[in-house]
Amino acid sequence: MSAGFGRPQVYAVAGCYFVASFAALGLPPYLTEILPELGDRQARWAGVLYVVPTVFGALGAPLWGRLADRFGRKRLLLRAQLGLTLSFLLAGWADSLLTFTLALVLQGILGGTFAASNGYLGAALEGPALSRALTLMQGSARAALVAAPIVVGSLSGWLSPHRQYALLAVLPLTAAVLLALLPEPERGQPAAQRAESGVEHTPLVSLRTLYTLECAFVFSTVISFPYLISLVDERVPGTSSALSGVLFALPHLCYLVAALPVHSVFRDRPLAGLALGFVLIALGLAGHGVAGSLASLILARLVLGAGLTLGLVCLSVLAADCARGRAPGGMFGSLEFFSKAGAVAAGVAAAAGSARYGPAAPVLTGGAAAAVTALVTLFLAPRTRWSR
Repeated sequence: MSAGFGRPQVYAVAGCYFVASFAALGLPPYLTEILPELGDRQARWAGVLYVVPTVFGALGAPLWGRLADRFGRKRLLLRAQLGLTLSFLLAGWADSLLTFTLALVLQGILGGTFAASNGYLGAALEGPALSRALTLMQGSARAALVAAPIVVGSLSGWLSPHRQYALLAVLPLTAAVLLALLPEPERGQPAAQRAESGVEHTPLVSLRTLYTLECAFVFSTVISFPYLISLVDERVPGTSSALSGVLFALPHLCYLVAALPVHSVFRDRPLAGLALGFVLIALGLAGHGVAGSLASLILARLVLGAGLTLGLVCLSVLAADCARGRAPGGMFGSLEFFSKAGAVAAGVAAAAGSARYGPAAPVLTGGAAAAVTALVTLFLAPRTRWSR
């Protein structure tokens, strides 16, 4: 850990990511209300525009990560927050579909606050301290995912979701001001010093394996998001919008409650925890496919939440392990690329499967992907344990 960088700084970075994520995570579910104001009366472009920031964020993340390693992680983190501010202002004042689309493209290219924040933390922390910080960062993302749509919906009676983009631009701007007060992180023991001392670190998994596991995890979980409300309406007719929202948020609430205890239990055996996580994700998604009552849906969501928590925590441990001795900006930028690639693939697969086979198809596809990945991870776990 670098001097002058401790728990308060970690909480500051996580808090800044939380407030900056509000518009990015809270407003896309309202695209069907925003687009008619811009001339797309049937909101036919909602599905495409939903993934535009993700696609361009994936393309830009590796480049921004390498630039952070070269010019400073704090500078590039500030750039990401200011980039979000600019893109949100443009989206909020856009008066045409073309201008709004351009704003979403800029949000993807200029944003990337999650990868930038992780690269910043990775430059100052190592080992369990870094994996705990990454777990906290995921908690910020889950909290924003739960709270932001509720806040946006509550404000809609006074200000349309379209104009809320401009209002919420103040949040990443505020985050940038707060982050400017933090130090530029430096590793306490550079890789060169460790090499001179003869201390070598053999990572639990290769970078290629980490990227593959990240992509598979995001694919198998995100694929269930877009059409969950339709599935709930089909299986439990008459469910209120508020209850559907609670069901959507339930797995993320599981993470907020259990993430840190799970980190304490599995930080020394992340591959075993990740394999168990994929098994629970497969079981939870399969449960979605056969659920016929509200109680069974709640149970399926809780099982999925347990798998989501295990997967996110153990992937954070593996990422922190791989970051030792590497330039963190480039590594976390590349990791973000594969994460977003999994999300885009999940969106495409969910749309195609739902159109042909109904709203149950995405959860069954995600369950199958999770089951296959669980088998692969179980194969990796004993080999890694014996080799270590």
